[in-house]
Amino acid sequence: MSAGSLRVLVVDDERPALDELEFLLRQDERVASVLTCDSAAEALRRLQSEEVDAVFMDIAMAGLDGLELAKVLSQFRNPPPVVFVTAHDEHAVDAFELNAVDYVLKPVRDARLAEAVRRIVDARGGGRPASDDNIAVELGGVTRFVSRAEVRYVEAQGDYARLHTHEGSHLLRVPLTSLEEEWRDAGFVRIHRSLLVALGHIEQVRMDAGRCTVLVDGTELAVSRRHTRELRDLLVRRTRPGTT
Repeated sequence: MSAGSLRVLVVDDERPALDELEFLLRQDERVASVLTCDSAAEALRRLQSEEVDAVFMDIAMAGLDGLELAKVLSQFRNPPPVVFVTAHDEHAVDAFELNAVDYVLKPVRDARLAEAVRRIVDARGGGRPASDDNIAVELGGVTRFVSRAEVRYVEAQGDYARLHTHEGSHLLRVPLTSLEEEWRDAGFVRIHRSLLVALGHIEQVRMDAGRCTVLVDGTELAVSRRHTRELRDLLVRRTRPGTT
């Protein structure tokens, strides 16, 4: 995509925030023009007659809020990529479920906004857009998206799940049972009542006096007796596609 080709819409019902985001986006050489609206209703009217490459929107707005607006936009024949720009971090999971490209916390930093624009460019240029393969996580007070392919294993922590990647771990506001159901087709399997592992990241399976463990990214994880046979069968089928 050439420089200065993006046409974006900014939606925020607070004028100072709207003006600031418009100013910052205009400084980005990848952005050709910036349209602004001070309500979701106005944004919908504008989008009836004008096409944009992306929508940057607040969440907490009077009337129709940002999440509701995103749901409406998702019904468009060609829905524009959405970036949420908000002071509230508690809506990150909802944003992920709506396939938001990014989730930027206020006050907005130049570098962070530039990253959001890059994600827009990648999404429009054939790169991998936000999808159910991307998970919104909190890291150092900043919400970002982690690819599911990066997740080695998942550990239950009450009603939450902790995602373990090679770089570290992230807490997700989703129970392990929900992830087990949603990620089964992506190669994740339950090995213990509190653990899911990515089959593709299992380095070794060890048996010692009837006790089974797996080595994942250098970490040894216990496999319950209940799940040992199922895990071994799955691994055999994975290495021998013709085996039934």
